[in-house]
Amino acid sequence: MDKVSFTQMKDGTREEYEFLTAQEIAHTRHTAQRLMTALVDLDQSLSGYQITRLGHSLQSATRAWRDGADTDWVVSALLHDIGDIYAPYNHDEYAATILRPFVREQCAWCVQTHGDFQMLYYGHHLPGFDQNKRERHRGHVYFDDCAQFCERWDQASFDPAYDTLQLDFFAPMVEEVFARKPYDPAVLRPGAREPLTDPTRAAARA
Repeated sequence: MDKVSFTQMKDGTREEYEFLTAQEIAHTRHTAQRLMTALVDLDQSLSGYQITRLGHSLQSATRAWRDGADTDWVVSALLHDIGDIYAPYNHDEYAATILRPFVREQCAWCVQTHGDFQMLYYGHHLPGFDQNKRERHRGHVYFDDCAQFCERWDQASFDPAYDTLQLDFFAPMVEEVFARKPYDPAVLRPGAREPLTDPTRAAARA
């Protein structure tokens, strides 16, 4: 079978849906490669900073790596702004949707809400923006983690002089994450918190 015969989903047969499922599974095996391409495309996004959006993403991930962060944190830092091109008004939610089946809940939540937390740094400069928008999340189990995510990795990563690691360095980590079984409870671990920094791991990576 090269393609199904139906033109309405309700007319499909078991054989056809088994065929389509196999096609979908084969397609998902290349998700990591497509995301790496999308990261490169970030350079077509917002300009005006001293570095490109790809440069910002790589720098955020590099800082996470050098802080001794685990793979979930590093990949989340790398992909946190991947929605800038396709979802400029909710890029954080877009990125979190991509990550959520494959990383710890803690990381996905921080990516989803980092836009609110980032307003701390610029909201007071612009009319109609709420510098304290992150306060709506106060009391959440991951509040302090997102605050640290933004302070250490996101808002700090616009420095053209920083020694940033290249995209190829992170490719194996992206492959590892997106090769996981989606929505695996052993990966998602709702309510679990892992530190953003690990001095021992950071020293080993130095």
